[in-house]
Amino acid sequence: MEEHEVGVGPHPKPWPDDPRLDPHLLAHGDRRNVLDHYRYWTNAAIVADLDERRHSFHVAIENWQHDFNIGTVVRNANAFLAAEVHIIGKRRWNRRGAMVTDRYQHIRHHPTVSDFVSWAASEDVPIIGIDILPGSRPLEAAALPETCVLVFGQEGPGLSSEIQRHCSIVYSIAQFGSTRSINAGVASGIAMHAWIVQHGEFEGSQ
Repeated sequence: MEEHEVGVGPHPKPWPDDPRLDPHLLAHGDRRNVLDHYRYWTNAAIVADLDERRHSFHVAIENWQHDFNIGTVVRNANAFLAAEVHIIGKRRWNRRGAMVTDRYQHIRHHPTVSDFVSWAASEDVPIIGIDILPGSRPLEAAALPETCVLVFGQEGPGLSSEIQRHCSIVYSIAQFGSTRSINAGVASGIAMHAWIVQHGEFEGSQ
């Protein structure tokens, strides 16, 4: 099977007169994992364009043990165009799973739960927990606020007891197999898509 090459090669001259375009990419080609619409654009120009239409939901994940799911959460946040990703706990995280989407996604660090909760209160953003906990409600029947922050815990322990106390509500994702939980990377994609189904604008929709 012939291997498909990602991206485009050098742009033929004369080059377009567009300040959004990167001369290095025009000269050498653009092999980045971006939509064709953004070929040859600078990273800054892509971020500026995304900022014009970001959604009003945020995503947060606790990071007390260098959770390997964070990269996937960031990648999902970029795919669903979240306003920001909030990392609570350790600043460092494994960027491999993000597939360089962290270049285009706003990421904010909070050293403590208290710092994160203070930010949410200052912005009047309700904290929505996503975890399988006693009393949690089904995400499938949830009416998610248009502006909110979806919070995920670490692989294994889930949401910390400290952050649970600050959640306005906790939703769980329906499962039907033998495992207790799905990882935060997968859960984040499901939860973000649930928000998109309720509040997103789709091509051709009225």
